[in-house]
Amino acid sequence: MRFDLIDLQLFRHVVEAGSITAGAERAHLALASASARLRGMEDLLGVPLLVRNRRGVDVTDAGRTLLHHARIVMQQMERLRGDLGEYAQGLKGHIRLLCNTSALTEFLPQALAIYMREHPQVDIEVEERLSNDIVHAMLEGLGDIGIVADTVSTAGLQTFPFRNDQLVVVTSADHPLVQLANSNHHLSFAACLAYDFVGLAGDSALQQYLNEHAAKLGLRLRYRLRLRSFDGICRMVESGAGIAIIPETAAQRYEKIMSLRQLRLTDNWAVRQLLICVRQYDELPAYARGLISAIKA
Repeated sequence: MRFDLIDLQLFRHVVEAGSITAGAERAHLALASASARLRGMEDLLGVPLLVRNRRGVDVTDAGRTLLHHARIVMQQMERLRGDLGEYAQGLKGHIRLLCNTSALTEFLPQALAIYMREHPQVDIEVEERLSNDIVHAMLEGLGDIGIVADTVSTAGLQTFPFRNDQLVVVTSADHPLVQLANSNHHLSFAACLAYDFVGLAGDSALQQYLNEHAAKLGLRLRYRLRLRSFDGICRMVESGAGIAIIPETAAQRYEKIMSLRQLRLTDNWAVRQLLICVRQYDELPAYARGLISAIKA
């Protein structure tokens, strides 16, 4: 049986992307070349590895076995690069980092910038996901390092403290919720759902998290505006377009330069500890272990 590293990496990309076209792009191969390699792997084994359909591809039982071993091989190669990196300046390292919205927007930018300046040979691929999705992806070997809220089970993973994350409500100075809040400026999430919201655009992990908790109450958030940054959200909140729920660190930053009011949520889920999670710390490449040391609390 002769599979080279390009074959294994291509197969992993195709399965994770769900299509041969997307997998070929990730592997930096022409579609025709990628298809020929996949057919060659199947011919060599004598069994189908993928089931092609109009939506993309599904993996067979044999394919799942190959995928498991492909991931092990690629992880070992990443570890080899990391362990030899301090001796060979030309070796490149790659880290797949999965994180939620708060980690991505509030805590990681400065820490990652410092780390990347000190490690120019390391590339970091950052993907925003919900904490539950991150845990599943980490267990499946789809990420090297994850950052999740402690509201989800991390069984099967090793964890390290990252940051505390408090979600708060921001309103305009004269919003009715300011009067509704108690003397400690606290109020419930349910009380907020009677008002219009300003939220993040796209498939934001934070917005999905809030939508899930609204659904548990049998209610939904009414969005008047969706924007791509907390800065834009807070400017629209200041103008009276609606209220927003954002990390306390962001609220404190914009409260200094805008006419905003910050109210704490009384719901337990609004206070979270963010955790770094990995499958096996000792099996990570040296540069990935270094990233964890650089960013953990």
